[in-house]
Amino acid sequence: MIEVEHLSKTFGKAQAVDDISFSVVRGEILGFLGPNGAGKTTTMRMLTGYLPATNGTAKVAGYDVFEQSMEVRKRIGYMPESPPLYPEMSVHTYLEFVGRIKGLTSSELSNRVKESMQLVNIADKRDELIKRLSRGYKQRVGLAQAIVHNPDVVILDEPTVGLDPKQIIEVRKLIKGLAGGHTIVLSTHILPEVSMTCDRVVILNKGRIAAIDTPENLTLQLEGGERVRVEIKGEAAAVRSALEKVEGVHRIDIRPLESSERLVVNIESTTGRDLRSQIAACLVHSGFELYELQAVSLSLEEIFLQLTTEEQPERREPVAAGV
Repeated sequence: MIEVEHLSKTFGKAQAVDDISFSVVRGEILGFLGPNGAGKTTTMRMLTGYLPATNGTAKVAGYDVFEQSMEVRKRIGYMPESPPLYPEMSVHTYLEFVGRIKGLTSSELSNRVKESMQLVNIADKRDELIKRLSRGYKQRVGLAQAIVHNPDVVILDEPTVGLDPKQIIEVRKLIKGLAGGHTIVLSTHILPEVSMTCDRVVILNKGRIAAIDTPENLTLQLEGGERVRVEIKGEAAAVRSALEKVEGVHRIDIRPLESSERLVVNIESTTGRDLRSQIAACLVHSGFELYELQAVSLSLEEIFLQLTTEEQPERREPVAAGV
């Protein structure tokens, strides 16, 4: 549905987007994750035809974004970070206005406006002036205008920014509900947004793709070694001494468990070594009381920090199963 190849954008001497390539299949939710200034919004604006690219190509539904811009715009719904709302209009009147701009015929308009309001749960606000709506409902109206013409692709820039926790959950559900019928690309710097909403994630850093895959696969690919968490009763120095004798143990971190005589021990092994059985045998044989032992995966937050705060090579290949 979306094909991007070697896309770049410069503003004077600043390289906002630097030679990125990726694809999005029909019905998928793809998340753009990255720190502020990573190139997320610039990429989205190029995909919508709002900004021209400096180099590279982008296609939506088979149409070139830069050479067949009008055909692409017919197939895209876009909600920028601040939705383009007219506060003096009612919800219904505004969506009809947007629908006409987007080329809906008179016979299509009424049904599409009604359907878009139902999809984002604002049908009960149809006659309310937009200026009287809460921030959460304004976001819903912004989402409704993005889908009123039933586009193939919906692009959302920071769709939950400024919302309270309850509103964020509601908007996430709305976005998930649109998947399948629409291909969705959303940008965010909020980590739970990606893991709870997206099928795949593109992590951008300084205009380049640092990684692209599912959150689960990123965890597997970026772990330098196995990690095991142990809850145990014993003296810290003795526990450390016993574990250091297990071949393949790379790092040991021991902390007391609050309001308990137990210890929490995090053990890292060298790459490709699963030492759970050896660790359990060592601790039990040494006479310690073992209460819990489990493998631990990297969180999305740890992956994000690893990819966006470490110094990147001049041309680092993105971590991916296939871009």
